[in-house]
Amino acid sequence: MSRTFAITNQKGGVGKTTTSVNLAAALAHEGQTVLLVDLDPQGNATMGSGIDKNEQEITIYDVLTEQIEPSTALVRSEEGGFDVLPANGDLTAAEVELLDMMMKEHRLRHALKKISASYEYIIIDCPPSLSMLTVNALTAAEGVIIPMQCEYYALEGLSALLETVNQIQAVLNPDLRVEGVIRTMYDPRNSLTNEVSAQLNEYFSEALYKTVIPRNVRLAEAPSFGEPIITYDPQSKGAKAYFELAQEMIQRHQGDVPDSAGLNETGPAGQAVSYEVVEGDQ
Repeated sequence: MSRTFAITNQKGGVGKTTTSVNLAAALAHEGQTVLLVDLDPQGNATMGSGIDKNEQEITIYDVLTEQIEPSTALVRSEEGGFDVLPANGDLTAAEVELLDMMMKEHRLRHALKKISASYEYIIIDCPPSLSMLTVNALTAAEGVIIPMQCEYYALEGLSALLETVNQIQAVLNPDLRVEGVIRTMYDPRNSLTNEVSAQLNEYFSEALYKTVIPRNVRLAEAPSFGEPIITYDPQSKGAKAYFELAQEMIQRHQGDVPDSAGLNETGPAGQAVSYEVVEGDQ
């Protein structure tokens, strides 16, 4: 049985695509069969997986508009060891076209059902906005994985995202839940990082992954070479963190960690504090 997770955050620049690509690669390295669905018209997850988005004549756009079967659009990421449903600028047109289609919110869900038996994990990289593409991802997924920087404005955006999840759960996908929250670009030397991290731990409890993704220069470099961090620099702190995250996710689904569906009653809160970003080392 496959597990389908949408990696999303309506705030950009939080490591969403970085997490999508590197978590897919790390899960594949752990022996899991993985499909990465690039649902962002920028196609960054496609490029980060070592696939040239500009050379793809068949993409997720053709799948969503039901011009082809999803199995026809699959491309192998040789670097990452997983399959990809790629995206490029063509996907922008789907935003408009889907609005006039029947069952527009369920297009991705129906497509993935045709190929899900071949995978243990399906990871969906969402665009950084609440669009029809994101709605399709949340309708298709069983869980939402939220990458977050530990900063004040990230907490503000989190409330809006959780409200979106609740709305999708109520109307389109009653099985949807918050699978987990990942702290990204993490610098423990920063006092605000520690304050926000403590609030996330209080609010999300077991849904907060113990693994944190550090600020890491090598992690930022890897996409420009079209490689996941685990092949670009497997000894870097970024690679080790994504290995640990994949192992934690697998253990969670083996029942070693309590279910992550529930949240505490009080929401996260933060105070605006100015601080300096410190680049992490290798």
